[in-house]
Amino acid sequence: MPADFIEKTLITITTPLYAVVIGTEILFSHWYHKKYYTLKDTLINVYLTIANASIDLLFRGIYLFIILQWFYSLHPVSLEAHPYLYWFCLFVAEDLAFYFEHRVDHYCRFFWAVHVTHHSSEEFNLTTGFRSSVFQPLYRFIYFIPLALLGFKPADIVLMYSITQIYGILVHTRFVNKMPKWFEILFVSPSHHRVHHASNTIYLDKNMGMCLIIWDKIFGTFQEELPTVPVKYGLTKPLDNPHHPIKIIFHEWQSIAQDLKKNTGLLTKLKYMFMPPGWSHDGSSQTAKQLREELKKHH
Repeated sequence: MPADFIEKTLITITTPLYAVVIGTEILFSHWYHKKYYTLKDTLINVYLTIANASIDLLFRGIYLFIILQWFYSLHPVSLEAHPYLYWFCLFVAEDLAFYFEHRVDHYCRFFWAVHVTHHSSEEFNLTTGFRSSVFQPLYRFIYFIPLALLGFKPADIVLMYSITQIYGILVHTRFVNKMPKWFEILFVSPSHHRVHHASNTIYLDKNMGMCLIIWDKIFGTFQEELPTVPVKYGLTKPLDNPHHPIKIIFHEWQSIAQDLKKNTGLLTKLKYMFMPPGWSHDGSSQTAKQLREELKKHH
């Protein structure tokens, strides 16, 4: 069955699914007076996902049928003769590729400027999963290149990404406390992902996985949600105008531009672009790692 047909079928199935689960969460949120939703924030989330999807749709023909197809033509081996193994390996490999993409998005300010929109909300609900990094489709395919070289068809790669995205959206909820222990050993849970969206120092840049939490445990970015440290959502420095349709996308680029205007050398300017967010040559701001070190000193 063609991957593009399966993807269209997924959209047909998941659209009413999202409507039901989001509608249910909204009702529960108001019924129990949780106030997990606000109209402005929800509208911004919808706006951002439409912007992201539009760019992806315009660029997909280039990265799918030209770039990834060319790399796929170079693959030395293929698992297509073993369908179950093929799809299992694609799932694991793609989840690992996403982990590294996500980690770069957090540790390199240039890419953080794109990804920060996903973290800028001070709410955390199912619509936050749609709060897309608008320009990510312009470079996400780079992480798919190794998969194409391993013999996975470009259309299958994009399909698997769409499938894992469904799961990635559904973990954006506060209504699920903890999953069973066996589940949380292997898979990303809502608890794990709440940590990822936190602005608390101890939680910064943690739990990068989409579906599997094992990558975070292997590569040292795992952090359990602590009952003694309630999650505070949003950015370490809240936005002045969090619902402005232009600033919500470009505010970090504006900050980078301000830093580049400082009277510093070329190397320092490059560091302001590509070092982790918060890096500064004079200590006027700090990275997540530096903030955690400061926290340890005071405990």
